[in-house]
Amino acid sequence: MRLMLVDDHALFREGMRLVLQQLPEVQEVLEAGSFNEALRLAEDNPDLDLALMDLNMPGSDGPLSIRYFNKRYPHIPLMVVSGEESRSIMEKVMASGALGFVCKNSSAPVMLSALNLVLSGGVYVPQQLLRPSEDVSRHEAERVDRRSTRTNEFGLTARQVEVLQCIADGLSNKEIAERLNLAEGTVKIHVASTYQTLRVNNRMEAVRLAEQLGMIGAAHG
Repeated sequence: MRLMLVDDHALFREGMRLVLQQLPEVQEVLEAGSFNEALRLAEDNPDLDLALMDLNMPGSDGPLSIRYFNKRYPHIPLMVVSGEESRSIMEKVMASGALGFVCKNSSAPVMLSALNLVLSGGVYVPQQLLRPSEDVSRHEAERVDRRSTRTNEFGLTARQVEVLQCIADGLSNKEIAERLNLAEGTVKIHVASTYQTLRVNNRMEAVRLAEQLGMIGAAHG
């Protein structure tokens, strides 16, 4: 397994390399100190299994750079490791195609858990996005988030159960967004957090478990 680590701080890269060495299948870790250098490495190494990238470094324009990298190299899974703790930035990063966002102050076990999840084909959603936003007004919270902040006995919100039913009905993320009047990026976050809560890796596993637990009805059609 070959990874690319992109950060302009050599000391952080050294620390991350020690964490990455705990993954048994890692054979090589390429390093870049700027976004432009990361683009060159990605161009020369199309077989990379994962790119770990900071947001704030030379040549980077934050979430816009994540979107650019994802469009240019869609075959390379991308996870952001950043000191940024803004909820809105995290949401933009996830909506830009990143498969995970981990804060730099996270512990090594959290980092490894996120890496293993992404490398296995999942999406790691930061805990900050699993909590209700503090930025919405009280009226907006009552109108929109009341149904999405209370969890059932299995740890899922009513909104996440709705998304699960839509998945069972065979809808794509775009179709789910249209049915529930949500942004597609928001649907992706709900799907990913549902996977984490149920400890499943894909839609089929999520639907099968949800049906077994009686949270949703059988798939339509």
